[in-house]
Amino acid sequence: MQFARSTVTPLMPSAGNSTARPSLGRLLKLLLLLCLVGVAMRMTILAIPPVIPLVHDELHMSETQVGLLVGLPLALFALAAVPGSLLIAKIGTSRSVVIGMVVAAIASGTRGAAMDVSTLYAASIATGFGVAIIQPAMPALAREWLPGQIALGTVAYATGMLIGATFSSATTIPYVLPLLHGSWRLDMIFWAVPALLIAPVFVLLGPKLDNRGAGDSGIGGRWWPDWKNPLTWLLGLTLGSNNSAFYAINAFLGDYLSSLGKADLLGSAFTWLNVTQLATPVILLLLANRFERRAWPFLLFGPILLASYLMFIIWPSPASILVASGLVGFTTAITFAPILALPALLSAAGDVPRTSAGMFTISYTCAILVPTVSGALWDSTGKPWTAFLPLCVCAVSLTLFGAVVVRHRLPSERTLRG
Repeated sequence: MQFARSTVTPLMPSAGNSTARPSLGRLLKLLLLLCLVGVAMRMTILAIPPVIPLVHDELHMSETQVGLLVGLPLALFALAAVPGSLLIAKIGTSRSVVIGMVVAAIASGTRGAAMDVSTLYAASIATGFGVAIIQPAMPALAREWLPGQIALGTVAYATGMLIGATFSSATTIPYVLPLLHGSWRLDMIFWAVPALLIAPVFVLLGPKLDNRGAGDSGIGGRWWPDWKNPLTWLLGLTLGSNNSAFYAINAFLGDYLSSLGKADLLGSAFTWLNVTQLATPVILLLLANRFERRAWPFLLFGPILLASYLMFIIWPSPASILVASGLVGFTTAITFAPILALPALLSAAGDVPRTSAGMFTISYTCAILVPTVSGALWDSTGKPWTAFLPLCVCAVSLTLFGAVVVRHRLPSERTLRG
């Protein structure tokens, strides 16, 4: 991930060199707002995995249905990414972000009123739709607000995503559920409230643009992804391997531990899975130049991710489960943020939303299929460990595609170096 300016060939000279850097106070405010949007993007989505055993029992769900419950919001991440890009082109990035946050928060809270699996699915679909509007806007927003510090903006909202995921996942079982008398329905409302409150904060403190015009590069830009561009597919498959690996483990960890008779480890396992992610932004910042479009992070952390899943299968002792959970969280997080920065770094300003939309469409299509296939394997074989086999494939593909995408060159780079 590029956390420092390139010292060889500037990828976006107009953005990086022609725009004055903001004052420290303004910089901190913009970074805080980007971080808060990241929190809103993941807080509600990752609120459901810790309570899946409760939902499973009350609504009498099969493992395939559990996989689909996690997969449905991801389906909307894929299906609504391109319409989200169109919305950005019509009304701009900032307004799109606000609309997405409001829709996601309200829909997430309505999951608590679900009467059956179908209504729970409907609310989950609406939640995913709101987040899907936000996602292609964030790389563009980081470039608009911090054109000379795109990577810093990216790490800000990526960190917010990690914080949102960690808070809702790690605190639900030990703190929130006891406070709410064990009600998973009230838990859905509990996490929706702060996510909704972030929207007015964003409106009040965000940069004011005249008619959302000149400063908002999303307006009037191209919105349909270039499906013939290899970069779109490389980014999508790399991020898809990462997302699939992370979301599927969130879907099945609770039921897997229950099948082993180790349900008491669930709270600790989710804590390790999510808290270890919070160390990655600091590491990425400290080792900025060494992560910048390099293959070695994927070649190192991809195999570690594979080893983590094999630990779940081969050696599911209490200690190894906690270590494996922590490693899954760490490896997926440290490879996630570098991928998020690439659309803004490798695309022209007007192409960032559509490149991001293409990346998210492909990546979350993968993330829909993997949990569903994992659940189907479990149901068809009756062997819980088979749910981890597709995740092992994801670890291998993250290694391979990640090593390839960082070597992609822009036409301007090929010309200069040719």
